[in-house]
Amino acid sequence: MSVSFPARILDWYDRAARVLPWRIAPGSDAVPDPYRIWLAEVMLQQTTVAAVAGYFQRFTARWPTVADLAAADDADVMAAWAGLGYYARARNLLACARAVVRDHGGRFPDSEAALRALPGIGDYTAASVAAIAFGRAAVVVDANIERVIARHRLIETPLPLAKREIRAALAPIVPADRPGDFAQALMDLGATICTPRAPTCAACPLMADCRARGRPDLERLPVKPPKKAKPHRHGLAHWIERDARVWLVRRPGKGMLGGMRALPGGDWTDTRPIESAVAEVDHGFTHFDLTLKLVRRDALPESGDAAAEGEWWPISDLDAAGLPTLYRKLIDKMLERDA
Repeated sequence: MSVSFPARILDWYDRAARVLPWRIAPGSDAVPDPYRIWLAEVMLQQTTVAAVAGYFQRFTARWPTVADLAAADDADVMAAWAGLGYYARARNLLACARAVVRDHGGRFPDSEAALRALPGIGDYTAASVAAIAFGRAAVVVDANIERVIARHRLIETPLPLAKREIRAALAPIVPADRPGDFAQALMDLGATICTPRAPTCAACPLMADCRARGRPDLERLPVKPPKKAKPHRHGLAHWIERDARVWLVRRPGKGMLGGMRALPGGDWTDTRPIESAVAEVDHGFTHFDLTLKLVRRDALPESGDAAAEGEWWPISDLDAAGLPTLYRKLIDKMLERDA
């Protein structure tokens, strides 16, 4: 008698589950904390587990409950987020925490529909929190699960259209008694065995009936659409120094790196600046690539964003400024050159 797909993946998960700071181990009597599950899922968007673990532990030590986070100062949260990228997530994080406190008495709602109604929570996060934190039989599909199912069922429709077929394949087999473990088992399988390159098929609990097993083109699944060329933009940042301090401004609340401390500078455009720079970095965003040049100035200008409200920040304590990775890379490059 053949063992079902859910039974095989859950049996494997019981033996091989990754130990993660936001996860309740399989078989534990502990009750999942929806706040920790939600926080981890938001942090993990577009980011790796290795990059997130330290941030998660620092966040939960500083703001252990959703009410603590809701009461936090925006600038403190943005600074604590610095380096994780995709900074709109941090703004949505605060908006969501405050909505949970304001509209739900500090308790996350337990249905996908109610979770989706919260700021910054989309279909995936709603399903994940519903399944893992509340035991709802939700269909959870992240990039790892896409890969596992696309290969197991040999789904050759390119993404994102393939998502419909992947969800249709999963919906009938989500176990009602362990939907959260089922989702996390598939995530772990994709992260550790059914990897994008050189998957370890011999160790896979789903190997026996995997339709892509042994195919020379296995690694192309799931099929991705052709990449579009990203536009390239250019920008300037100004280094204005006085008494071992540098002038920092706060970027506008909306837009790229919104609400973050940064070096002053003009808009990012298609035109390459002609100014002589003391440092230059290339940085990739989701929709465009950027070359940012750093130019020294002797004093604050009378107009422009450098003249706006800002603060003189000790150069020796820039780690505490919570600067986005882009600006830290630029500053570090200049300081290395001047050392």
